Amino acid sequence: MQILIINGPNLNLLGKREPEIYGSQTFEDYFQQLKTDFTSVELEYFQSNHEGAIIDKIHEVGFHYKGIVINPGAFTHYSYAIYDALKSVTTPAIEVHISDIENREPFRRISVIQEACLQQIKGKGLAGYDEAINFFVNRSLKS
Repeated sequence: MQILIINGPNLNLLGKREPEIYGSQTFEDYFQQLKTDFTSVELEYFQSNHEGAIIDKIHEVGFHYKGIVINPGAFTHYSYAIYDALKSVTTPAIEVHISDIENREPFRRISVIQEACLQQIKGKGLAGYDEAINFFVNRSLKS
C-alpha cells in the first residue's frame, strides 16, 4: 500500500515556523516516526513551495497509489489548479491542517481544496497525518 504525503509552502519550516501554532518538531523527524508506526504502508513524503511541482506530483502518483494526504498550506485558500489536479486523478486524497483553520484569520477559513478530498482533518497537530493514514489503512482492509 503506497500513500503519498504532500506538504505545501512553508511547511518545510516546521519546527522553526511559529512553534506556538505548528509545534517544535520538524516534519522530517515526524515522518521517520510515521514510517516506524506504519510498517505495512509504503509512505512517501514530498514538500514543495511551488504549486506546479505539487500538481506534477499528484499527476505522477494519482492513478496507482492508495491515498494522498495533502496539507496544501496557503494553496488551500486559492489553488483551483491543485483542486483540479486532485479531481483529475483516481487516487483519493485527505486534506490535513496542523492548526484549526476555522479559528485562524478569516482568509484561512476557506478551503477550495476540500471538495476534492474525502475529508478534511484540522486542528489536531501532526497527529492529523496519523489519522489520515489510518483512514486509508482501514479503508483498504475493508475492501
